[in-house]
Amino acid sequence: QVQLVESGGGLVQPGGSLRLSCAVSGSMFDIYNMGWYRQAPGKQRELVAHVTSGGSTDYADSVKGRFTISRENAKNTGYLQMNSLKPEDTAVYYCNLNRLPMNYWGKGTLVTVSS
Repeated sequence: QVQLVESGGGLVQPGGSLRLSCAVSGSMFDIYNMGWYRQAPGKQRELVAHVTSGGSTDYADSVKGRFTISRENAKNTGYLQMNSLKPEDTAVYYCNLNRLPMNYWGKGTLVTVSS
């Protein structure tokens, strides 16, 4: 069974940085596309960043130039480096693995950006 465990969330001041990790077990990580999503209170879940199994990346306009998605296949781990954080980045961040028809989610990690 595929399991995804996010870590690295927490409280950070505006302008600060965090790096989220997504540890994957139970499957061959490198065959999947990986995404980071977030859901703020009262809002729908939205895609933040995505990296394909081949390494192509894509970002939401709101995080371009500030966030970087990466993956380390040898460690079965994906990352989201978040810089220049803003209060509007506050949300629960979820890791996703997908390869049709499979689609897996982690339980999320909370990021709070506040002074």
